[in-house]
Amino acid sequence: MKIIIDTNGFMIPVQFGVDIFEELKRLGFDEFYVPEAVVFEIEKLIKREKGSNRTAAKVARSMMDRCERIAGTGPADDVILRLAGEMEAAVLTNDIGLKRRLAESGIQTVSLRQKNRLDIV
Repeated sequence: MKIIIDTNGFMIPVQFGVDIFEELKRLGFDEFYVPEAVVFEIEKLIKREKGSNRTAAKVARSMMDRCERIAGTGPADDVILRLAGEMEAAVLTNDIGLKRRLAESGIQTVSLRQKNRLDIV
């Protein structure tokens, strides 16, 4: 199964100590994608943030190597919503606004649960 990973999905390992790739595999996902818009967001975070947020963004950048990059420019949430629909892919995100938009479009979402595991919502 395919899954697109949002910016804050990549931050989960540093912020909560959860191995997102192991958790996604446990849930049945085996194809990981990152839109260029998310790559751009993470690069901005590395330049702008300090401390643990910057560290999380740097770890996120290194984890993107395990994903296939897909084209898509513009606001990351809009790009993710469009690509998930086109690719029939789920989305890993903790962003409440994006989760609402995905649910309205009938797109499967994976989120952090109880700060220690991922779950399909």
